[in-house]
Amino acid sequence: MKAYYNSWDENFKRPFGAVKINQTITWRIIVDDPNVQVYLQLARVGDQEVANPMQQHDGSTWEYQLALIKPGLYYYYFEIHHQEKTIWAGRNDLGQITLTDDYAQLQKFQLTCYQFENPTPDWYCHGVAYQIFPDRFFNGHPHKEITGRKPNSFLYATEQDQPYYIKNSDGEIVRWDFYGGNIAGIQAKIPYLKSLGVTILYLNPIFAATSNHRYDTNDFFTIDPMLGSEDEFKNLVTSLHQNGIHLILDGVFNHVGEDSIYFNAHQLYGPNTGASQNQHSPYYSWFKFTHYPDKYASWWGVSNLPEVNKADPSYQDFIYGNQGVLHKWDQLGVDGWRLDVADELPMDFLRQLRNRERIEGNQVLIGEVWEDASNKYVGNELRTYPNGDNLSGTMNYPVRNFITNYLRQIDVTKTVTEYLGLIENYPRDFMQNCLNNIGTHDTIRIKTALNNDEQLVQIAFAMLFMLPGVPCLYYGDEAGLVGAKDPDNRRFFPWDQINQTIQATVKNWIKRRRQEDLLVTGEIGLAYDEQGHLMIVRYQDHQAVLLLINPSKCPWTVNPHQLTHLHLPATICDQLGHFLKEKQVAGKQSQFIKL
Repeated sequence: MKAYYNSWDENFKRPFGAVKINQTITWRIIVDDPNVQVYLQLARVGDQEVANPMQQHDGSTWEYQLALIKPGLYYYYFEIHHQEKTIWAGRNDLGQITLTDDYAQLQKFQLTCYQFENPTPDWYCHGVAYQIFPDRFFNGHPHKEITGRKPNSFLYATEQDQPYYIKNSDGEIVRWDFYGGNIAGIQAKIPYLKSLGVTILYLNPIFAATSNHRYDTNDFFTIDPMLGSEDEFKNLVTSLHQNGIHLILDGVFNHVGEDSIYFNAHQLYGPNTGASQNQHSPYYSWFKFTHYPDKYASWWGVSNLPEVNKADPSYQDFIYGNQGVLHKWDQLGVDGWRLDVADELPMDFLRQLRNRERIEGNQVLIGEVWEDASNKYVGNELRTYPNGDNLSGTMNYPVRNFITNYLRQIDVTKTVTEYLGLIENYPRDFMQNCLNNIGTHDTIRIKTALNNDEQLVQIAFAMLFMLPGVPCLYYGDEAGLVGAKDPDNRRFFPWDQINQTIQATVKNWIKRRRQEDLLVTGEIGLAYDEQGHLMIVRYQDHQAVLLLINPSKCPWTVNPHQLTHLHLPATICDQLGHFLKEKQVAGKQSQFIKL
């Protein structure tokens, strides 16, 4: 007996991918033996599995239709009864099925069902973002003076120095290192951002803190004095908006710094101010002490990052209340937020953050989630990120994995199909809202990841701009900056040594994204061959644009018949077959083509 089903082909499952509640889904499976009964086995996580008898058509095709009334994460497979034998049909790596008589070997199909539409404004979903680590970008003071210097800190002699952590024998950082980048520097470089074509600026934390990364917030209502003043921040926001650039800030709401006004372990804010100095402090209920005052819950056991109790009503009001942190900065013109360690923020906390943003007139709330956000568990809790009532999207690290693994030719079939599986799992809005990257302050820089191969780096940028989602550049990547793991990936921007070739590639792709709507709104399909060549296609109706990628040193003569097509309709495949025959792509090159 043979059977065929393909969840990436709308002849077999319509619609493709995630569905909204009450939306009709049609499943079809072909079984070549007419003497069978086929069931669609379907279950929502947490609910009982239901066997749905499929209807037989024309002898070999079986069909079932259903509209789901509950949002959530579902899994399904097919059960085929043949005489007295039961065969199960589950998914394989190509979105198709594998038959087995061993239930333990069954791989089930995932189906995401969401409740709410999740639109974002055009400035976001049509935009191009740029991430700046403020201390490492530019010092805008006339003589490069560094203001607001912190006690026991280390200042680099030149901007060309490589970053280095000064640690004690226990591996603890004892002096934080600074270059002196500031808000004035960002303001001074707005013309540079505009020349690239950037329309969204994402800043790593800017509030008062002890460290250079500022994920150890000391005061949510104060700009770090080393970066500048609130007036300078207001001027920056005004200038950005005047130049067509929107601003996203980094919200660190899971923990604070041990020197914060809220915890105040070393009396930076005077005696009896914070929870560790005074059990009658208004902030005491924010923290969980196991032995007062020196033992307490902290982020991943890092003692200088006391964890906040997000269920505490006073903390909730402090963050998203009418006079809270979000309100304060949104009123000054902030356009959206990126949430640090979103996995550690309760789902209701995320929903309330989103509600506050709606009240403030903002619709952009991006969560730091490193994995497939549609099936992520924290402990035993399923995180319902794609439901449309919490995050707009996530930091799309799986895109970086797809690009870097592919260009390093790590199991191409697995790499390509895992990425298309992500497309299948995410609601369309959610995928388009994700902030895509090929590098951040938490990853090895793209040039280093690709062994300093500038040709592959240019292909990586091409892939970034071809994929659905909002492309986000990490400062300096477009200039050819290198860097291994933190802190090496946080070098100062090489203003006197910009790689003009890579920068020109980035500019061209930003311009192309602005000109080609399909790069924003088009569906996506992929095709690859056994030699590791790849084609990315964005299409809508009969229109298509595509990128041919040859990561090898040898030239590639395209043979459409040797390509495995994934989620590409027959009409598009026919066009590609005629157009691409004998097309040549040089070694370590990509070609953008508009059909």
